[in-house]
Amino acid sequence: MPYTPHTAADIQAMLEVIGVSAIDDLFASIPPAVRLNRDLALPPAQSEEEVRRIMNRFARANHGQDELVSFLGGGVYDSIVPAAVDALSSRSEFLTAYTPYQAEVSQGTLQVIYEWQSYICRLTGLEVANASMYDGATAFGEAVRLSVLHARRPRVVLPAVLNPRYRRVVTTMLDGEGIAWVDAPVTAAGTTDPVALRQLCDA
Repeated sequence: MPYTPHTAADIQAMLEVIGVSAIDDLFASIPPAVRLNRDLALPPAQSEEEVRRIMNRFARANHGQDELVSFLGGGVYDSIVPAAVDALSSRSEFLTAYTPYQAEVSQGTLQVIYEWQSYICRLTGLEVANASMYDGATAFGEAVRLSVLHARRPRVVLPAVLNPRYRRVVTTMLDGEGIAWVDAPVTAAGTTDPVALRQLCDA
């Protein structure tokens, strides 16, 4: 065990506290028939650069979603991320070694959240935007709640192609609040029908 920092005396002391005489005793509950009982058949150690070449060769055998047609469905579709996103997120004033919930509150994170919310409001014309949610499903649920409260209409139109996990989260979050859920019809191409959606919204 070349990477274990404990000395033989350390290991023996820990075994005595546990109440066993050897490390193998820790695996006594595993039937001998399913144990490997030999060292792993690993190749000889290689340098960092050699390992990097191996991993790059493995990586080139993969194909990303941007190269193939995706049939995953459930909200997982081809998307385009503008180059401006990487350009903005990699700016030095937005980079920080801290996470926003530590005592050393990240000024960079607070700054990027403020800037991003401002951009979204200016691009969409929205009065409010919230970029500090932890995940898409709960953010979607909060957006639905805000929309219902703002419109004062207890009915929500959900895309029929919505990720089913998102659907479960939002319906669970708003369960018992008297909200009716209506699915927007889809076209033959599998996208939301804008005409039918408009009719549902006007009803």
